[in-house]
Amino acid sequence: MNKVSFFQSIRVKIIVILSLFLLLAIQVIGTYFGQKLEDSLLENHKDSVDERLQSLETNLEDAFSKERSDDGEGLTLQEEVSDITARYSSELFSELQVIDSQFRVLGSNQIDMVGKKISGNSDIRLALVHGQAGKGDIRRKEYTQNRVFVRTLPILDGDESVGAIYSEASVEEVYKQLREINQIFLNGTILAIIVSIVLGVLVARTITKPITEMRKQARGMARGDFSKKVNVYGQDEIGQLATTFNDMNDRLRLANQTTEEERRKLSSVLSNMSDGVIATDENGNITLMNDPAAHLIGVSLHEAKGQPIAEILQIEDKVVDVKELEEVGSLTVDFSDEEQLFLIKANFSIVQDEEGHFMGLITVISDVTEQEKVDRERKEFVSNVSHELRTPLTTMRSYLEAITDGGAWEDKELSLQFLKVTQNETERMIRLVNDLLQLSKMDHKEKETYKKRIDIIPVFHHILDRFEMNKAELIHFERKIPNERIFVWVDQDKITQVTDNIVSNAIKYSPEGGKITFQVVKEPHRLKISISDQGLGIDREKVDKIFERFYRVDKARSRELGGTGLGLAISKEIIEAHHGQIWASSKEGQGTTIYFTLPLTKRKRGSRK
Repeated sequence: MNKVSFFQSIRVKIIVILSLFLLLAIQVIGTYFGQKLEDSLLENHKDSVDERLQSLETNLEDAFSKERSDDGEGLTLQEEVSDITARYSSELFSELQVIDSQFRVLGSNQIDMVGKKISGNSDIRLALVHGQAGKGDIRRKEYTQNRVFVRTLPILDGDESVGAIYSEASVEEVYKQLREINQIFLNGTILAIIVSIVLGVLVARTITKPITEMRKQARGMARGDFSKKVNVYGQDEIGQLATTFNDMNDRLRLANQTTEEERRKLSSVLSNMSDGVIATDENGNITLMNDPAAHLIGVSLHEAKGQPIAEILQIEDKVVDVKELEEVGSLTVDFSDEEQLFLIKANFSIVQDEEGHFMGLITVISDVTEQEKVDRERKEFVSNVSHELRTPLTTMRSYLEAITDGGAWEDKELSLQFLKVTQNETERMIRLVNDLLQLSKMDHKEKETYKKRIDIIPVFHHILDRFEMNKAELIHFERKIPNERIFVWVDQDKITQVTDNIVSNAIKYSPEGGKITFQVVKEPHRLKISISDQGLGIDREKVDKIFERFYRVDKARSRELGGTGLGLAISKEIIEAHHGQIWASSKEGQGTTIYFTLPLTKRKRGSRK
């Protein structure tokens, strides 16, 4: 927010307005007072002149009407007029003349004018010829430009005009008084304006101080600071405004806290969601995206912001307008490459305003690769189980039909042979079903393990002794087992089952005269067991698949030997349940080695074992 300049502040405006109002009032009053004073002074001056002239006119009329002797006794008319004029001539008149009917000056306050004739003065002519008095007006002297009040009166003898009085009375003194009064009035105006400015500053301060505080508080509120309050200086409108402002500050603070809490909750939810969330505007351009979404699609928010969501999700060929995604609901997008399967499921929901207009899109994306893999494995598992069960059932049906329909039952030796095959296939199906039930229990965590601390070395020797008693004479066992006591925390029956499965597979795939090596190596925190054969080996790309259910390297031989294809899968489940690892290494033509590990038990303090 820009700082308010001095000349734009409300304080200066209030001072200027108050000063202008006062100046206007003074000017109106001064103009009216000056005009009335001027009129009053001039009127008084004119009345004084008229009063003096009336007295002069009376005396002159007597002088003009007086009869005079021809012998020269007494004063002549000119002498008497001069004497009267001299008596009435004063500082009031700047020029005073008495003119007879012949336009000759009989008397004047200016001696050099006596005896002269006056012509061209219309006021004197009007008074002498028509007996009319002049209006009496203020004129300026031709050379001095001084203002004078000119008055002309006729001297009557009955109804006949026998002379005229012409007077000029200076009014400069009146205007001088007016100028002095105006100067006094101007000085008073200046003093009043100064006082009004001082008072305006004080008044404006009482008005602008709370407003200035509210402005500062508003700027703080804009920055998110709601801790301060505006001072309330009274209960007038500004005080009520300050109170309302403080109430608004409290409400905004609560609203801001609520909004901030909701924002943090939303940010925390978006950040900690395992699913990705993408938000768009009404044009389908991305405006928001959380970290899981960026990780799933491999594009950062900085790169994706402002880009169309259809382009980022690579669904341009499936939708033309983003509004169509509301009807689609969800899509599975394939981000797989040549090396890895990667599927993402996108669920779309629209955002609308209060009037129901489309404002944007919220897209929740999740990785469904594992789900798809599980679904495919489930379908493959069902297919494999069906195939594994169909083969012995088909064999059994064929032999039973041969016995019942083909008359083989009449041949005792042949029928016994057929029943033997049927019995073997039945036992194979039983083993298959048992293995499936065991896997199902492991998948659902129904099969409990009964772990205890045992010395595992005698267990391995016992297992190998049992196999050596039942093995073919052409296969040799090599034992690389340390001669010490090694304690592990395991379920003995389950570990025995794992070892049996691995050794059985080694025997199945070992050639005549081959050697099976059983090695136990004690490592930090774990025990590593390896079982190696000298069979044909496994292709490197297929080594990791041998732990999958129903996978067989040599399917014909495995079925011939009664294998179900689930032994290593069960072994993997058991080893992982013991927090160990199982893996294989193999080279074609050089045999296969199966490894698995078991965690060692921690020695208790003071134990010598």
